[in-house]
Amino acid sequence: MADADLDVVIRQLAKQQYKGLMAAAKKRRDRYAGLAAKAKNSEAKAQLKLMAKSTMEQAAAAARRLQISADNAADSYARSMRHAAETPPPAKKPAAKPVKKAARKAKA
Repeated sequence: MADADLDVVIRQLAKQQYKGLMAAAKKRRDRYAGLAAKAKNSEAKAQLKLMAKSTMEQAAAAARRLQISADNAADSYARSMRHAAETPPPAKKPAAKPVKKAARKAKA
């Protein structure tokens, strides 16, 4: 990955985070669904099912924001690298000649 463009690396890391976030959300959803199945009354069952559904909705929204953020960062990086490659390097200014000690003493 040393030779890879960083925009590609940014996208790969975001993809890994997306997968991890969604896996954790599915695990939590399954936990709530299991608790709902074991619930004694219908009110608790409905509440836990709603929590399971809300968990997935919120996680999907967070994952979508994460993905958009990473895409924006990767696009911005790629754009700035293209701009830097197209911009010519600044011209060097000629170095000023140092004033000799003898000339300084004569002025003083």
